[in-house]
Amino acid sequence: MSDASNINKIVVAYSGGLDTSVLLTWLKETYQAEVIAYCADVGQEEELDGLEEKALSTGASQCFIDDLKSEFAADYIFPMVQAEAIYEGQYLLGTSIARPCISKGMVRVAREVGADAIAHGATGKGNDQVRFELSTNALAPDIEMIAPWRQQRFRDQFPGRKEMIKYAEANNIPIQASMKKSYSMDRNLLHISFESGILEDVWYDATGEADRDMYVLSVSPEEAPDTPQMLQMLFEKGNCIGLMTEGMDEILDKLGDVKATGAQDGYTLLDPYGVMRVLNFLGGKHGIGRIDMVENRFVGMKSRGIYETPGGTILMAGHRQMESLTMDREVMRVRDGLIPKYAELVYNGFWFAPERDAIQALVTESQKMVSGEVRFKLYKGNMITAGRRSPNSLYDEDIASMEGAEEGKEEAYNQDDATGFIRLNGLRLKNEARRAERNS
Repeated sequence: MSDASNINKIVVAYSGGLDTSVLLTWLKETYQAEVIAYCADVGQEEELDGLEEKALSTGASQCFIDDLKSEFAADYIFPMVQAEAIYEGQYLLGTSIARPCISKGMVRVAREVGADAIAHGATGKGNDQVRFELSTNALAPDIEMIAPWRQQRFRDQFPGRKEMIKYAEANNIPIQASMKKSYSMDRNLLHISFESGILEDVWYDATGEADRDMYVLSVSPEEAPDTPQMLQMLFEKGNCIGLMTEGMDEILDKLGDVKATGAQDGYTLLDPYGVMRVLNFLGGKHGIGRIDMVENRFVGMKSRGIYETPGGTILMAGHRQMESLTMDREVMRVRDGLIPKYAELVYNGFWFAPERDAIQALVTESQKMVSGEVRFKLYKGNMITAGRRSPNSLYDEDIASMEGAEEGKEEAYNQDDATGFIRLNGLRLKNEARRAERNS
């Protein structure tokens, strides 16, 4: 438990919801300290209007609303996609990768205002407590962390939402809380997650009509258009820098906050934030990127999560297709061998750890030739590969072709060479078989 006598100013992660509103008032009351509210905008598209006024009326001395959307896309999502990081074969790390970005913003504000501590509302059972605190440890080892849910006095006072609502009413905290929603959500530019409540039953089918309104970023594949949509992606050194699809101007107008950075060979050039926004729109429209999985939390338990990651799913698939054409086989094997470790580091909260930096340096080196174009057909939850090309392609049709060389042209691949290749690779297998015969 933190020593309240040494803490005079606290920066608290604040969303304006019931939990963080109660937390803000409780911190001020318990620690007799100045409390500054911090809200990171990482693309959650929650209603931010009036948030500052609400924080101040709840007891905060200041409220910082930090627009991190572009930073989140460029410095966190895109480097992670270059690493092809997927946790336990399914999870694209949408919540995990947002936490270091938010933590960095909180530390910056804490430094600006001279805070002694940072507080968060993550529970003692989840991964987020670890992610927030490890990130802060790496960035500001002198700043104290306050985690009320790990304090018995807080849990005794607030065993459930009913007690929080009563506390909010007694302290004139403006809230709009409901007991009806049977799950929790976390949204950002990369994804939205759903967990807890009724979803804790791992046999519960969340694809039915009863949960149709739960989903936010995508329609179901059954409700997706009956007509496929073609999409082309332009890559440069492992990053998607442009998109081409029918109705692009209308899509940008509809999104409102995305501006093209230029044009190239029919492609609309976009910054990482713009790429994510457009891909989210397209993926959501065509029912792409929904998963339902049981994952292993860092704290030791298994948990069920349902995720919508429409844009990230397309981006990851496009990147892999581009690599398949342009990346050396052995380089890919080395990088792919590090995917489980990299994903684990992100999931467990070690984004700012030296080992993640080291792996990222290798990943960056591996992306130098990953440039070119990928084409997909988007249709009812599927991304159907419809072509790829690159000036850096390692694919040689003359070598790969099953047709013989044209007259007067030398064979690019001599099939006779395979005889010795197979003989040498089979030598140890023959020796093993002979030993087995001797010992039988």
